[in-house]
Amino acid sequence: MADLTSKQRAQLRGLANELDTIVHIGKDGIGPNLTRQADDALEARELIKGKVLENSPLSPREGAEALAQATRSQVVQVIGTKFVLYRETHSKPKDKRIKLVK
Repeated sequence: MADLTSKQRAQLRGLANELDTIVHIGKDGIGPNLTRQADDALEARELIKGKVLENSPLSPREGAEALAQATRSQVVQVIGTKFVLYRETHSKPKDKRIKLVK
């Protein structure tokens, strides 16, 4: 998967503004259940927002990078304790997917 351009990141950040936080990295870090939950959410939505809780052993950047690697997705942004991940889905028809700017 090619790296996102700054225009594509800006587009995805705008789309992520309306999203609810659905993934929480807590004191157990990133385990198989969390990875599967994030993977399923990425396949269904393409763009997900997560949060690293205060009791997590990982920093927000470390948590986002580790989860992105585990789910083969890309980190769009990390702000404070929240992060956004993106991965193109293959389960949706092409016209229902997020169309990235060139």
